[in-house]
Parts: sequence; C-alpha cells; structure tokens
Amino acid sequence: MDAAETEALIPPLATQAELNEWEEQNNFDGRHWALSKRVLNQAEPLSEESLFELHRRMFGDTWKWAGEIRTRDKNIGVPFYKIRVCLRELLDDARYWRENRTYCFDEFAMRFHHRLVQIHLFPNGNGRHARLAVDVIARKSGQQDFTWGCANLANQGEARAAYLNAIHAADQGDYQPLIKFSRS
Repeated sequence: MDAAETEALIPPLATQAELNEWEEQNNFDGRHWALSKRVLNQAEPLSEESLFELHRRMFGDTWKWAGEIRTRDKNIGVPFYKIRVCLRELLDDARYWRENRTYCFDEFAMRFHHRLVQIHLFPNGNGRHARLAVDVIARKSGQQDFTWGCANLANQGEARAAYLNAIHAADQGDYQPLIKFSRS
C-alpha cells in the first residue's frame, strides 16, 4: 500500500494486526449485508453498481476509498485507465455465460472470480471482494456456497498458498485447480 492509500485509513490503527482485525470485522458485516434476503432479492450481482457497493460495504468503515476504482497502477492488475473497459467486458461476458450456460456453474463462477481479481478494481481487498462476489452469485443462483479452503485467505499459510497457486493456474487457462480449491 502506498502513502496516499494509507492516509485514507479511517480508524486510528497502529499496527498491521489491528488493521487485519478491523478489516475482518468490516468484511464480516459486508458479507452479512450482501447475503441478506433483501439484497439477494433485489440486486443484480453482475453489475458495476453491485460490485462497487459490495466493496463499500466490505471496506467502508476502514478506507475512505472503499468502492472506488483505483487511480494508480500497481504491480498487479490492468493499467488503471483500462479498468472500466475491462470490467464492462467481464460483466458482458459473465452475463452471456450465465444466460447461455456456456460453462457449468462452478467454472462460470471461477472464471468470473479470476478475471475480477486480474482486473484488480480497487487499491486493496480485491481477492476478498471477488470471493464474496461469487458467493453472492452462488447464493442468488440457488447453488451451494463456496468454501474457499475453509480458511482466512488474507493470512499467510498453506490455504493462501494453495489459493494463489490456483489463481496462477487460471492465469494459464487451467481453471480446474481454482474450481477444486473453491469447493475444498
């Protein structure tokens, strides 16, 4: 995270551990909101508005920039000036995949998840956001929730390493490790 992003921190936190704990609670609240019947009955999860609102709900008590597209390049993601175009292409593709049943549900969801992570919409929280976005899609579609290795993937460890390896396999066009991990 760069200095400008750090200046946008809302609560007065002194350590990375405090930030992690604060974000985890904020994410829990965002998940509760996103999976509520009211939201699931109203929102179209494959829309820019829903994705931005989801990020705001997940990180809005932590970062002033929550729900806003990043304005700088990072070492991951598309160049910041291409984010909107890439996101529109992804949403168009995902709606087509869903409506035409191009892939089985899990592959559709993981292709969406992977491309959302690749685009890297926000300064931070993109993996957590993309996982919750596909959890919302699953719930709204009457599918089983994804388990994501039954671990907190924000923390270093075996589960995070397995998740990142699955993401790297998807970078090469092999979605099976990500599909398998998402249901492990």
